[in-house]
Amino acid sequence: MESFLKMLNTQLVLFIYLCIGYYCSKKSIMDDHTKQKLTDLILKITLPCMIFNSFNKPLTPDVLKETAVVFFVAMVIAVVSFLSGKVLYNHFSHEKKSILQYSTLVNNSGFLGMPMVSSVYGTEGLFYASIFIIPNRIFMWTAGLSLFTQSDFRSKCKNIFLNPCIIVVILGILRQIFLIPIPEFLDTAIGEIGNVTTPLSMFVIGAMMVGVSIPSLLEGSIFYLSFIRLIALPLTALALMRLCHMQELLTGISLILTGMPAGTTSVLLSMKYGVDADFASRCVVTTTLLSMITVPILLLFI
Repeated sequence: MESFLKMLNTQLVLFIYLCIGYYCSKKSIMDDHTKQKLTDLILKITLPCMIFNSFNKPLTPDVLKETAVVFFVAMVIAVVSFLSGKVLYNHFSHEKKSILQYSTLVNNSGFLGMPMVSSVYGTEGLFYASIFIIPNRIFMWTAGLSLFTQSDFRSKCKNIFLNPCIIVVILGILRQIFLIPIPEFLDTAIGEIGNVTTPLSMFVIGAMMVGVSIPSLLEGSIFYLSFIRLIALPLTALALMRLCHMQELLTGISLILTGMPAGTTSVLLSMKYGVDADFASRCVVTTTLLSMITVPILLLFI
């Protein structure tokens, strides 16, 4: 119940940020160029700082064991998401199918999930969350990207290992293994930069909602996706964590990150490769709004 109340409070705060982003876009304070630049700022600077700042937990045998379980569960969820997308959307048109498959496979765990975990579970939660999102990022730049275009193995590897979030996870692990000291002023600066990730990410998501009409969100295929993305997959993660007899902290993190809405990259890729970007936008908006209800409810199960 404590996690539920914390998440409920977090969701209300995030909703305020979202409304501010919507207002800024509506009043032209934020245009499309600004949204793109803010997205780059978050993904390349503030989110990596948030992730790196979480790697200050000593590497004990128990921590290593818990980290391995978290990574295993995340990998299983990624595989299940990929395979589910292969069979669940065959009755939809090719354009919609590719978006629905991608939205099932790739969620908003980095952009939205990490700030949520930070708000509910603090730095300790962020450490495990940083490990949990690795399989999702690997699948995003391999199987996910292949849904829109064909790329060679070298390009896929480049996308994975040059991803700022993957880089800082590697740096963070090296920091823990070799006990590399970080000057206090630098550590503080990294932490403060990471702290702006939450409001900035919600500003961008709120701005994305401008121009999307409510009736256009009420589509059967989108609600079908929402059920798979926001309920079925998180409950699968919950079952796996229960089988592994993991503590409430790790179970809560797994539920939050698995229960995130469709990834905003689906919109960017749809625009880039000439797929139905409007449908992708509606999938992101609908699942984002619904996740503000489903995620707190999911935490009641732990």
